[in-house]
Amino acid sequence: MSFFQRLVSETEAAQAEFRARNIIRRSQQGDVSQALYLNFLSQAYHHVKHTVPLLMACGSRLPADYQWLQKAVAEYIEEEIGHEQWILNDIRAAGGDADAVANARPHAATELLVSYAYHQIDRGNPLAFFGMVHVLEGTSTQLASAVAEVVQGRLGLPDTAFSYLRSHGALDLEHVKFFELLMNKIENRADQDEIIHATQVFYRLYGDVLSAAEEDC
Repeated sequence: MSFFQRLVSETEAAQAEFRARNIIRRSQQGDVSQALYLNFLSQAYHHVKHTVPLLMACGSRLPADYQWLQKAVAEYIEEEIGHEQWILNDIRAAGGDADAVANARPHAATELLVSYAYHQIDRGNPLAFFGMVHVLEGTSTQLASAVAEVVQGRLGLPDTAFSYLRSHGALDLEHVKFFELLMNKIENRADQDEIIHATQVFYRLYGDVLSAAEEDC
């Protein structure tokens, strides 16, 4: 079994719990409001704006025997720069106040998600950050494009309000294959275990972020 296969297999339960979240069901069924969609975008902004800084931090802390990963991290950075601005544009197109979102504090669930990622890079194992990559990109390919169609149909918002969801649904298909190739090059069992554990935690934390969007909706 390749490491990527092991990663998927040993995080199946965490993924199932994530997909069982009420907000996932609501989104797939079109049981959404403008406020719910804007809440989702707001929290997406507050974690996506950390993607490039997290990648930079991860790359800078990779141990000597993982220097080969720096090129991959650099490619991720190039792909991810500016994506938080896409979200602010989506918020404006969806009738929200993008400036207010940018200047607001994130929900506590979002703070915890981001803080855990920084903590793993700074104080744990920087490879654990790839657990976050797996969760965010995996959920994007499985859910983003389909949910965008359902939500747009329900709310009647313009295409310009869905650039984040649609771009990630398509873009991350390529990223997931790239990610699989990278993970299969990681042979150290202890590092594999750290990535698997972090993935399980990130499923929980990201699920909490999505569930937080339902508050008052």
